[in-house]
Amino acid sequence: MSTARRCSRTACGRPAVATLTYVYADSTAVLGPLALQAEPHAYDLCDFHSERLSAPRGWDVLRLAPDPSLAGPTTDDLLALADAVREVARPEPTGTRPPAGLAAETGRETARRGHLRMLTTD
Repeated sequence: MSTARRCSRTACGRPAVATLTYVYADSTAVLGPLALQAEPHAYDLCDFHSERLSAPRGWDVLRLAPDPSLAGPTTDDLLALADAVREVARPEPTGTRPPAGLAAETGRETARRGHLRMLTTD
């Protein structure tokens, strides 16, 4: 599991909560919710530094507030995940054999449905 991203400011070890990007053509700094993954030309900022953000003279700062309804998985997401797990766990019809799979670090593949795999630990 990867560790949480940290603030991009020098000597700040706080966890990042927002991502800062620049639109040079419009002289605009955009501060929005934390991006899903680190980007090379974006800066992740903690609460402290995102609240105190300032831009060069003549630039605008556009602050995009996170949508609270998107804060976590929705009921639809959880139901889709549960359905996918149930589908993988369903036994194969009699007389068929699961396709051969690749060995995984934590176990051996015993079944496959689409892109999901069931592994057993040895």
